[in-house]
Amino acid sequence: MNSFFNNKVVVITGGSDGIGKALIELLIPLGANISTCGRNTQKLQNLKDAFSSQQLFVMEADISNQNNCTQFIQSTLSHYGKIDILINNAGISMRSLLIDCDLDVIKKVMDVNFFGAVYCTKIALPALLQSKGTIVGISSIAAYRGLPGRSGYSASKFALNGWLEAIKTELLHTGVHVMWVCPGFTKSNIRNVALNEKGDAQGESPLEENNLMTSKECAQHILQAISKKKRTLILSAQGKQTVWLNKLFPSLADTLTYKFFFKKNKLIK
Repeated sequence: MNSFFNNKVVVITGGSDGIGKALIELLIPLGANISTCGRNTQKLQNLKDAFSSQQLFVMEADISNQNNCTQFIQSTLSHYGKIDILINNAGISMRSLLIDCDLDVIKKVMDVNFFGAVYCTKIALPALLQSKGTIVGISSIAAYRGLPGRSGYSASKFALNGWLEAIKTELLHTGVHVMWVCPGFTKSNIRNVALNEKGDAQGESPLEENNLMTSKECAQHILQAISKKKRTLILSAQGKQTVWLNKLFPSLADTLTYKFFFKKNKLIK
């Protein structure tokens, strides 16, 4: 894996925090040239301060905005001249029952998690075809098993997986590799900033974060999978069990999922 990323131009959306930041921290020593974007100006500046500007290009951008995506990808190509790997990592979650949820919340989650990946991939595709590069989607176990209180998040990840599988088939004989990664619960900020029923940041996590896989460990698995050009990567034993249980015994999966996310018939937020 050490030589695979040397001199590669790797585009990572949402690189200022969590898994995206961990990917950057691992890729820089491997000789990769990174382009990343995010919405938090201070966190982007912290990244710039931490790494050599020769290996890291950062840009403030909201990937739910098509024009922002166009500017980000075009600026990356102007800076580096090529794109070898695109990692669609940026994402946002939600926690609300459908009956309580403003529809704008679900739309926002879809705009970031699904359409952000569509915009960036579509705009970067000519460059990826030229480099015979790799397209990666950071998805979720929620792409295989719908999660209560996270209906918009689940929908966005189901859509992402289906879309990636479709374009993987379209690009089958072009030399471009397409893959999707489905982490389980990972220690990150995604639950703290998950949207509530009104679209505001939740501000806390319902899980014991210290017991979860670290972003660095998750990033290590992702890079290994990219270097081996795997089709899919499902992380954690719990994630694999969930996928197979849902496939083989869906009614039982419904019951167990309900028990996990509800206490005394109330959603755990």
